[in-house]
Amino acid sequence: MPSPVMPTSKRSGGPQRPAAVSAAGLRKSYGDKTVLDGIDLHIPAGSVFALLGPNGAGKTTTVKILSTLVGADDGRARVAGHDIATSPQAVRAAIGVTGQFSAVDGLITGEENMLLMADLHHLSRREGRRVTAELLERFGLADAAGKPASTYSGGMKRRLDIAMTLVGGPRVIFLDEPTTGLDPRARHNMWAVVRELVTGGTTVLLTTQYLEEADELADRIAVLTDGRIAAEGTPEELKRLVPGGHVRLRFTDPAAYRSAAGALRGAARDDAALTLSIPGDGSQRELRSVLDRLDSAGVEADELTVRTPDLDDVFFALTGGTDQPFEETSR
Repeated sequence: MPSPVMPTSKRSGGPQRPAAVSAAGLRKSYGDKTVLDGIDLHIPAGSVFALLGPNGAGKTTTVKILSTLVGADDGRARVAGHDIATSPQAVRAAIGVTGQFSAVDGLITGEENMLLMADLHHLSRREGRRVTAELLERFGLADAAGKPASTYSGGMKRRLDIAMTLVGGPRVIFLDEPTTGLDPRARHNMWAVVRELVTGGTTVLLTTQYLEEADELADRIAVLTDGRIAAEGTPEELKRLVPGGHVRLRFTDPAAYRSAAGALRGAARDDAALTLSIPGDGSQRELRSVLDRLDSAGVEADELTVRTPDLDDVFFALTGGTDQPFEETSR
């Protein structure tokens, strides 16, 4: 297994920012099954942090502990500046949680769902109606506000679910597999919602089994397996953990192919297909080196393809690609 990438900085680089969520040594067991085996987290404010892992790896348990829904057996954590063990009420006042399954009541309208949430947050009637109208408009639900939520599409219900989460103005939002069951268009719409939240300064901890989703949204990713963090870093850092990247050159002229093979010694040759493969991480520096050597030999490839490992490769390399026998969502 590749060595873990230790937490460093946000994708854009620079010093580590203050944490909206931090954890050290979190442990949780159910009977003789250890679900979390001492995990550490540092999630900078105003960023998206994704937890990846097979079913049973500990993703949902992590969210439940950080949102004070269940207690940890050991370790400590702070969310929005508050200790989850000594100040759980302060934590709950600062967060929003959207679980794998919608909390929307289908028997009442979208607006009524929102107003009910405003009452739970002890907003005045006037303030509750103002916030409700603003969020329904923001999430593209104003036209459907008076319709029963049972008539909403899956994507609309998910948007309403997140809108309800935002009624209290949370600083940190936990999204536990928020796009499960959504079609590709609804999933992309949800991504836009998450990006908008982060642009507004909200911190998002996202659990997902969609690797493309983590790649699109996350500033940093942690891969959980067997209750431990196998690796953590930016998407680019994680991809560099896995070998297999290469530059592939294809030629139509056999003479040009032979000249290129002479200039690029060590490249894997396919004489029948007139292709050369040069191992590498797909970086700009490596690509420039290949092109410079071709220029020096006076050769031009007819086709150039850069292949780098993706998060699928990372996931399977770190987890073995199999689900764990324990499914923490059942707890």
